Amino acid sequence: MNFADERFSSPSLRALMALAVVFVMLSTTGWTALRHHTGDSDPKSLATSAWRHATVGGRPLPDPQAGANAVARFFGTLGPVQAQRLTKRYPLIVGNLNGAPLTLRYQANQISLGTERARENARSHSPLLSAEGRKDAAELASRYASLQKPGRQILAFDPAGRGRIAEVLGDLRHADRVSIVVPGVDTDVMSFERTALPYRAPAGMARSLYASERAADPGARTAVIAWADWTTPLGVGLDASTGERAEQGAVRLTALVRALPARGDVALFCHSYGSVLCGVAAPGLPAGRVSDITVFGSPGMRVDRAADLRTGARVWATRDSSDWIGDVPHLEIAGLGHGADPVSRAFGARVVSSDGAEGHAGYFRSGTGSLDNFTRIALGRFPDVRCAEGRSCTAGVA
Repeated sequence: MNFADERFSSPSLRALMALAVVFVMLSTTGWTALRHHTGDSDPKSLATSAWRHATVGGRPLPDPQAGANAVARFFGTLGPVQAQRLTKRYPLIVGNLNGAPLTLRYQANQISLGTERARENARSHSPLLSAEGRKDAAELASRYASLQKPGRQILAFDPAGRGRIAEVLGDLRHADRVSIVVPGVDTDVMSFERTALPYRAPAGMARSLYASERAADPGARTAVIAWADWTTPLGVGLDASTGERAEQGAVRLTALVRALPARGDVALFCHSYGSVLCGVAAPGLPAGRVSDITVFGSPGMRVDRAADLRTGARVWATRDSSDWIGDVPHLEIAGLGHGADPVSRAFGARVVSSDGAEGHAGYFRSGTGSLDNFTRIALGRFPDVRCAEGRSCTAGVA
């Protein structure tokens, strides 16, 4: 760019430079991304091809893109032996198939994790890999082992590329209220969970919320989904500064919501770039299903006002004073940037307290005002939600 070019005013230049800084930070201050083995082929694509050519009882299997209702009807015609046979033969399909019975999905994903764990264990000793490659393979095998631990309910798993993953806490089938945690940049299989400060990673966020719900109301029938079943932006580049990844993820989020058991309200908790996805998805989510959308550490939702989301859901927002994203501009220029600040008065969201949160990813730490408020929203205890100082919790679109 020629900085002397009179076509650009100095305010415009400053805005563009600020945007560059924003998305460098978004790409480099989230969860650290590690190298991942992509393999010589995509296991799920190979499984999909085999699935499309298979039959059961002389009948073709449903297209994986057929929709949750069609898939559910198909599985409803199967006997237990047929369902088990399909699960064991095509775990990468059944485990990611919206509309398939939850118990089969959990079982299928455990099978797939075991297969991939064995593959990465073998790669970790391969003389064909560099020392760094063997180390990466060993770390990936260890992550798969963690995800395989007894009691874990893996709703989706795809090992291709950086890997996609989703986990359920609680009884999703019978939950009266379901919360979905939608994380931001640099989220994949390796960054899905962490040992130190676990509440900064998606699995830990979901665990913190579910534990807080149980503590607040042990009798409540709730479930929480840690949802990293989409390809998030990675590294420095345009991915984090545009809505392309959000648009792709919004299709997957909408499919998930449509496939949930038909009972109870759904609340979305959307962090950082995940709030961009939630903003893009909002108009297309099933009417009357999503009751609440909460964004935190948000770079924007690609609209100027909450009303522009065209949703009947309550829109909540928070940002702690220690979150660096508050120091960057919320704007959009030529497709770069994500629009207005969701905690600004003009945006019109219900702004809640996040006292005690830590930086950009510390909103689910126990004892914080943000986790307390998220819990109240998740449980539907709206009169108990504590507003940010000087703000109203009754403002908004609903």
